[in-house]
Parts: sequence; C-alpha cells; structure tokens
Amino acid sequence: MSQMDEYSKVFKEEAYELLTELETALLELEDSPDDMELIGRVFRAMHTLKGCGSMFGFENIAEFTHDIETVFDLVRNEEIKVTIELIDLTLEARDQIRTMLEESEGGVPVDKEKCNNIISSLRDLMPGQREKIPAHITEPVIKTPPVTSNVSHVNTYLIHFVPDSNIFMMGTNPVYLIDELAELGESKIFAFREHIPELSICDPELCYTWWDVILTSEKELNDIKDIFIFVEGSCQLKIDIIDKEEALRLEKNYRKSEELAGLHVAEPEQKIKKATKKIPSIRAGEEVPSIPEPVESREKKRTDDQVSSIRVSSDKLDKLVDLVGELVIVQARLTQTANETKKAQLTSIAEDLERLTVELRDHTLDIRMLPIGTTFGKFKRLVRDLSKELDKEIEMTTDGAETELDKTVIERLNDPLIHLIRNSIDHGIETPEIRKSMGKPSQGIIHLSALHSGASVLIKIEDDGAGLDKEAIYNKAVERGIVSPDTEMSEEEIFGLIFAPGFSMAKKITNVSGRGVGMDVVKRCIDALGGSIEISSRKGCGSVITLKLPLTLAIIEGLLVNVGNDFYVLPLSSVEECVELTRMDIELTHGRHIINVRGEIVPYISLKEIFNLETKDRDIEQVVVTRMNGQRVGFVVDQVIGEHQTVIKNLGKVYQNVKGLSGATILGDGTVALILDVSQLVKDAEILELDLSGQS
Repeated sequence: MSQMDEYSKVFKEEAYELLTELETALLELEDSPDDMELIGRVFRAMHTLKGCGSMFGFENIAEFTHDIETVFDLVRNEEIKVTIELIDLTLEARDQIRTMLEESEGGVPVDKEKCNNIISSLRDLMPGQREKIPAHITEPVIKTPPVTSNVSHVNTYLIHFVPDSNIFMMGTNPVYLIDELAELGESKIFAFREHIPELSICDPELCYTWWDVILTSEKELNDIKDIFIFVEGSCQLKIDIIDKEEALRLEKNYRKSEELAGLHVAEPEQKIKKATKKIPSIRAGEEVPSIPEPVESREKKRTDDQVSSIRVSSDKLDKLVDLVGELVIVQARLTQTANETKKAQLTSIAEDLERLTVELRDHTLDIRMLPIGTTFGKFKRLVRDLSKELDKEIEMTTDGAETELDKTVIERLNDPLIHLIRNSIDHGIETPEIRKSMGKPSQGIIHLSALHSGASVLIKIEDDGAGLDKEAIYNKAVERGIVSPDTEMSEEEIFGLIFAPGFSMAKKITNVSGRGVGMDVVKRCIDALGGSIEISSRKGCGSVITLKLPLTLAIIEGLLVNVGNDFYVLPLSSVEECVELTRMDIELTHGRHIINVRGEIVPYISLKEIFNLETKDRDIEQVVVTRMNGQRVGFVVDQVIGEHQTVIKNLGKVYQNVKGLSGATILGDGTVALILDVSQLVKDAEILELDLSGQS
C-alpha cells in the first residue's frame, strides 16, 4: 500500500467518526437551536471534512461540503436561524457524504441529483446566495461568494504560526494555510527559515519554516482559528489582536531585520519562496526578537506533558487476543504439569505465569472494550426519522452510555437493537391523539439503559406505550398453530411467543413492520452471543425488554463438567447453582425429568441422552441449574469439575451446523472440551417433547 493510500485510509476512518459526531451534534442542536457550542461543533466537523477531503483527493466531498459549511458560518454569525428544515437538509447531506465514502470503497454510487437538490435547498436558505447548480456533483460546485458582514468593525491580528517539523507527513502543506489567511483581508506575511540545515543534512520531508502574519480583516477571531482547525495539534499557534500603531511598529522592525539576514516579506498574492537565516520572531510589545523553541524540544515537552493515543486496526487487536488465548492454554498446561510433578520450583514458576497471564488477559480484553454509548447515539436518528414517518412524537433517553462491552459484541448487537426499537416505536408508542385520550403526555418515551451485572451487561429497552396484550398474543399464536388451544402458559411464556418465526401482531404491512420477520432474528442473534432476553409488560403502561449479554466473546469464565470420558463447558454467566441428583430423586418423580430444588420444581436435560453417550449408571449425578430467558433448566452431568478460564475456539466447517454447541476450548492436558449452547439445547429438548414443563 502506497503512503497516499495509507493517508486516504486514515482520512476515511476519521471521516466516519466525524460523521457520527456531526449527526450527534445535529440531533442535539434540534433540541437547543440557539446553542452556539453545538453550532460550532457542526461547523468544525464540516470544515474538517472539507479541508481534509480536498487534501486527500476526495474533491467531491470537499465541493459538496463547501455550501453546508457556508450556511453554518452564517448561523455562527447569527445571520441565519437554525430551523427544522436546516437540520433535515444537513442530516440528508451527512448521509450523502457517507455514501461518497462508501462509494470510494466499492459501495453504491452516490445519487448526484439528490446531492444537487440538497445544495439547491441549502442555498435557498441563504439570502441572496443562490447560484446555478452544476449538472454533476463530481464537477466543481460553484463557490458561494464571501458574505460581507454589515458590521464595518475591522481588527488587526498578529498570527504566530510554527508548524511541527513532520507536518508534511500528515498530508498538510502549511503554505496553503497561509494563502487561506491572506484571503481574509489585507496581510503582510513574514517567513522565517533560520532552522534550515545545510543541504547535505536537510530532510526534504520535514518542514523547517515558520511564519508571522499581520492581518487586517473584518473576520472574527474564531474565523482565523478555523483555518488551523485540523493542524492545531501539530503546531504552535498564537493569535493576538493589536492596534494599527503596533502593527506599523512590528512591520518596521521586521523590515529592519532584512538588513541582518534578508527576511522575506510576502504580499498576499505572492508565494513564499525565499529563505531567511537566523531571524528571530518579533512578538507584540517586544523590541528585541526572541528565538522560538526548537521543534525537538517542543515535541519532547508535549510527550512529557500529554498522554498520547494511537489508532490500531481491529485485525491487529483480534490477533493479539488470539495470541493471549494461546498463552492461557499453555499456562494451563504448565500448571497441570506442575501439579502432577509436585516440584516446588516448577509450581512457583507456574503460579507466577498464571498471575501474569491473567493480568495480560484482562488488559488485552480491556483494550477491545468500547462504551456502548457509541451504539446508543446511532439510534437517536432512527427514533427521529421513524417517529416522523409514523406521525408520532417520541423522545429517546439513555442511561449508562459509559458501560463498556467487547467491540465484537457491540458490532453484532446493532441489528437486534434496531429491530427492538423499531418494534417499540411501531407497536408500543401510540399516536399523540390516542395518548391524550388515555391521559398520557402526547410525547412518548423510549429509554435505553445499560449496566454491568457481574460478568454480564444488562441492556434495557423501555417504552411508556400500549404494552403487550397477553390474551391477544396467545390467541394469535393459537390461530397460527404455534401453540395448541389447551396449552397452559405463564405470562412470561406468552410474551416469549413474539419471538416465534413468522409471528406478528401488526394489522397491516408497512415499511416498518408487519411481515413477521425481525423478532425471531433478534432472538437468534442474542442466542448466538450467548445472551438471553426477558420481557415484562403491563397493558396500557408500556414494556421493558432486558438483554443479558456476556462482556466478551473471546475468553469467558465457564463451568467445566464431564459426562463419561467427554468434557463440556457451560458459560458461568448462565449458571445459578449445582445440586445432586440421586436414584431416590429419580424414583420419587417416576422417571420424569424434574427435580425439587428447595421447593421449586426445575426441569432438567440429561446430556448423555441428548448426545447419545454410553456411560455407566451412577448412584449420584450432578445437576447444573441454569437460567435462560427467565426459565430455570438443569443439565445432568456425571461430575462438576469446577470453574475454567475458557478460550473460545470456533468449530471447523464440518461441525459449524451442529446444534447445541457454540464452540470448543483446549484444556491443560490438550483435551478438547465442547462449549454448550444452553438456549439451543433447551429449544431442542422442547422440540423432542422432553418433559420440561414438569407435567407428565
């Protein structure tokens, strides 16, 4: 990959982050249209997209973004008010910019006509700024002429700009920034190149020049700062407002310095070409120039004072986690060998390695953790657009956005959450008229929350809508043949019917729902993540859907059991307790698959029956009691060995479609143990009509 391709890749990654920030700021701005900080966030996002897009060859993005930036510049200057129409258009523009990025990666081509319509509508919002729209968005968009402010106030600025030596390697040419400054008004540009070394040791990829600029302009201080917005972290920048006398005095001092070493004074239309030698910087209020701090010293100081961060590809993180997983397996083998040999020195080494491995594992997994707020933020736009489409008034609130989850879990959680939120909006929240007639506020609320619970995360989707009608759900299930008319079901089991394939309560098919797909997909996705779903609801008051998910899918805490000569692992997050199952217990229940656990009847599944294993009958077996989707189910095993740090390995292609297994792991002695898919085993047992209900 060429260096330019690497820069383009970095730009695209940062552009996607900027678009997320832009969407968040716009949605917040809709609620607070006079918030100048939010307006500034939108402007800066657009300004950065335009500048970096042009710099890295994405001219279509730079051209398209220019008019949006211009509009928000007018908003900043209080010449245009923030309206719903402006928010709608900017959100549409944001979507088109994302499409342009995806198109560069082989995605769907951008709709040029739609882009031009957006630009046309935006220009309609600018008094006297409407211009001819180009036929193709890939052709240069005609630049909007600078808006002349009615305020005749003029400031004179002294701008001291010292770029870092490696600024070229970041894809930035500082001369372009100086040229852009010159366009803001009358300017005198002074270039200093006293740090340029001898030609034999000069590195052409480094910048040795720095500038002082005296600028007289009607622009505000923020307008000048915006020019340096995407290099502010890689330069020294100081902007002072000075009076005319000070400007004349400084210019005179600069020109006097020409006699010392040929300082170059550039007029606005000139390019800076000549070099200077050993010319110090002249600051406002100083007669004697001062030499700027060397770049190397500045970089060292910044390294000492600031904590740096780096961008790492997810592929590298995944590889690191794989290697840590292999280390965990090797550590387990060493520990087992130490226990067998009973050598004190080897045992001590094994214990030290185990401590270091656990610490390395925790730190590595922590690197992969992301706050779930990054996902929550995406859904505000979804709620906004769907509520408009369905003529409903809905507000989305969040809590626990800082709760962290493994990046893989977050990525795979996106679609299920979209389905659940769409369902709450379509079936849960009523129209404003109906809500008012019921004595509710016209605006409905959908609340997303997340919190840690042991080794799991609980995510709740709550709404204050119509709630679930258990009688209607039961009757619909009977009508569709999902359950028989004489089946007795608890409220929790009835609510669980909405996850059956093809089940839908919608009276008509719409763009949002009604085809009976979605909720069964949600169930499959959550099961695949090793999680569970619980529903609670009150008719007329709303519903709460709770997702229980593991923190990570790479290395989990499991319970190691064995049946005969085979070993299995159950996710510890789903295990509640372990109890004994004796011959007498089986005789008392007349062979039915149930056990009395402190007065509660718990159905159980025998793993040796499910997997057709030939084992010797035992007088005492163990029942591992789990809870899935609000239901307690036991699994009968020969022996519970104990907790086990489980490195999850995917099954090979031959075994990928085997139901009841979610993966495998390697034990300390090299034996393979299969990881059980608890929810799938329960489902299979129900299909086989094992007595899970406790009835004969």
